Amino acid sequence: MDDRLPADRALARLRRGERLLYTGDYRNARQLLSALARRLEWRPRNTKGVGVRELFLSERAAKGREATLLSGVRVELDASLRLRCANAPDVAEACRVAWGADAGARQVPLRELLGVLGSWEWQRKGIPVAALDGRAVHPHYGVFGPVRQEYVGLVGAAPAPRGLRVFDVGTGTGVLSLVLARAGAREVVATDIEPRAVACARENVERFGLGARIRVQQADLFPEGAADRVVFNPPWLPLRPHSPIESALYDADHQLLRRFLQGVRAHLSPGGEAWIVLSDLAVRLGLREAGALERWWTDAGLQLAWRKDTHPTHKRAADEGDPLHAARRAEVTTLFALTAVR
Repeated sequence: MDDRLPADRALARLRRGERLLYTGDYRNARQLLSALARRLEWRPRNTKGVGVRELFLSERAAKGREATLLSGVRVELDASLRLRCANAPDVAEACRVAWGADAGARQVPLRELLGVLGSWEWQRKGIPVAALDGRAVHPHYGVFGPVRQEYVGLVGAAPAPRGLRVFDVGTGTGVLSLVLARAGAREVVATDIEPRAVACARENVERFGLGARIRVQQADLFPEGAADRVVFNPPWLPLRPHSPIESALYDADHQLLRRFLQGVRAHLSPGGEAWIVLSDLAVRLGLREAGALERWWTDAGLQLAWRKDTHPTHKRAADEGDPLHAARRAEVTTLFALTAVR
């Protein structure tokens, strides 16, 4: 396939299950992908009488179909990871960082390659974090970056952990560990089950010069021992993720959150607190029953000590053309501080 194939014909072939290897101009390949995405854009015809849950699930299903179809537009990389398209940028370094030093010739979805290039830009430039005085955190490929920072701001504005031992569970980029250490934590042990996240957090810790107080290790939820505070920012929506990076946002039936609540009491020092940062968007979308979270922590022998709320500042919350605008505008993100029931 090259520049001569119109978007409508390309879409028809993709819907028949074909894979299209693009060999034309790189700039036109990107334009084609954008044209295909516009044709697949989710546009509910009539939302009257349709519940917010059904609208959200319809949008998610449409995005899943879009991702599947667009993955059929592929490009070829040679053994040196040069892109075999006219006017193509040098993608070799970004690909090696994402896929490993031994990455070789391959055909890949153009959409995936664009994700690699975008991730490489984030990794090089970083994401400024207000709670870190505007200093940047650098996410790696496959590690969810702190683009939305409500959860970081809540932890940054909470009572400082001066002199305390803290666990940061599911650390990702390590951003909360950095906030907690800079706020005076004596020691932070950060965990993540994903090797990419562990490597990413370690690099960010070194960038900030906090390696003496932050230790990053691979673990499924908790490290060994106990802490004065155990901090967790779990996935917010109880659905199955479509890709590894979506695991930062989606977790079927809130399994991770429920495992955390059942296990955290054994990792709390006497008088310690478990901090959970969670949005109520799942409740507003009808994906989690109101009161379920409180029931789960009560069943785990925990009680609420205090809470702090904040409201969204991201663009979608202000987009009145979004059919889910009302739910997103009303969303509340909360830091819940829990203690063991004596």
